[in-house]
Formats: sequence, structure tokens, C-alpha cells
Amino acid sequence: MNRAGLTIALSIGFVLGLLCAVDPQLDLDLAAIGFDSSRHLFAANAQPWVQHTRAAARIIIALLALPAFLAIVVKLILPQRRMLIEARAALFLIATLALGPGLVTNLILKDHWSRPRPIDVQQFGGEYRFEPWWDPRGDCPNNCSFIAGEPSGAFWTLAPAALAPPPLQAAAYGAALAFGVGLGALRMAAGAHFFSDVVFAGVLMYVLVWIAHGLIYRWPATRLDEKALEDRLGRASEWLADTARRLASRAKKAS
Repeated sequence: MNRAGLTIALSIGFVLGLLCAVDPQLDLDLAAIGFDSSRHLFAANAQPWVQHTRAAARIIIALLALPAFLAIVVKLILPQRRMLIEARAALFLIATLALGPGLVTNLILKDHWSRPRPIDVQQFGGEYRFEPWWDPRGDCPNNCSFIAGEPSGAFWTLAPAALAPPPLQAAAYGAALAFGVGLGALRMAAGAHFFSDVVFAGVLMYVLVWIAHGLIYRWPATRLDEKALEDRLGRASEWLADTARRLASRAKKAS
């Protein structure tokens, strides 16, 4: 998570975003690769293995996030026990997952940026008019094309990659990027997303992970102290236990 990586990500977003803005036909041409004009459908959409692959991708993302959630829950239940993973790591993984694929992708963009999916535009037999990536005024009512949702989750794996030991970090980043690109290509082939949807999913997730990593780990003004964070979780555990006892006492008296 250095400035060189950020510069590369922003440059990719700028160049490819500009290309797709100046020539929106590029998005349509790339989407047409997966469209079978003789059968009037996106061929990958009819393949069972595609759904299995999507399910496997969701499982991989869940397994990478699971240790963070377990670490927090166990610490709240057993405050004296050492955390399963570092508290800062747990916070970093949960925050980036919630803010990236959760808030930015699904709650903000996909439900308010009304770009129709390839499968829904008139060029591929749908009802809606095609919109370039920069225009949110489309016909799609919700769960729309921009940005790509499942690839956002795949690109989120840049967060656990950032926590890998230094000797393994390059390989971890490479695997995360390959995961995002691969799932993005699969969703494009199925007519679910345009090329620019996938590009901006990758760029936005990288930028979000880069900022969160800086806030928690790198920048002196904001980086968190591990012991202080664990102590706060311990105090939160005590507060939850006291609250539970009070509620139980009130329930007993009421009965």
C-alpha cells in the first residue's frame, strides 16, 4: 500500500475511464464478445459452472473476512483472552468490507447510478437505452450496472493481501488482482456488467483500501495503537455484560 500503487490505480482509472467516456461504443463492443447473436443471449449466463464459480467466489471472500469477525466476537465474549488476530487487522478488514463492497458499491452506487446492465440494453435485446459510465440518468430502477458488485468483493481481497507477510505480499496482491479481474471478466461474459463497471470497481476498492490502511497503520496522526484498541474492546465487553445483566434483572422482576 504505497504511493506508487495508488498512482498506478488512479492512472488506470483515468485512462480507461476517459477512453470509455470519449468512445462509449468500446463498452458495447467488449460486451458483444460474450453475446451469442444467433440465440440472442449471453452464452455464459446459461452455463451452470458460472453460477458455481460465483458461489465459490463468495465463499472465498467470506472465509477471508471470517477471522476478523470471529476475533471481535470472541474478544467481546472473552475479554481476557488474546485475540485470534490483531485488533487493528480485524478492524481494517471489517471496515473495508463494510465501506467498499457494502456501502459504496451496493448502497450508494448500484442503487442510485441507474446505468442498465448489458443484458438489459436495447443493443442486446433488452428494453433500456444504453448509458455511458459517467451518466447516472438511466432506466434501471435499482441493483444496476455501475459499479460491478461481485468484482468489488473480489477486489476487496486487496485488504487481506495488504496484511500478508512482506515476502508474500507481492504474490498476495497479484492473487487479489487476478481474482478481481477474473470475476469481472466472468460477469462481463454473462452480460451483467460493462468493462468500465469492472475497471472502476477495482480502482475504487484499491483507493478505499489504501486510505483505510493509511489511517489505521501508516499515518502517524491517525494510526491506531494495538493495545489501546484491545483495551477498548475489553471495555466494550464489560459494558455489554453489564447491560445484559441489567436487562436480565429487569425481566426477572417483571415476571
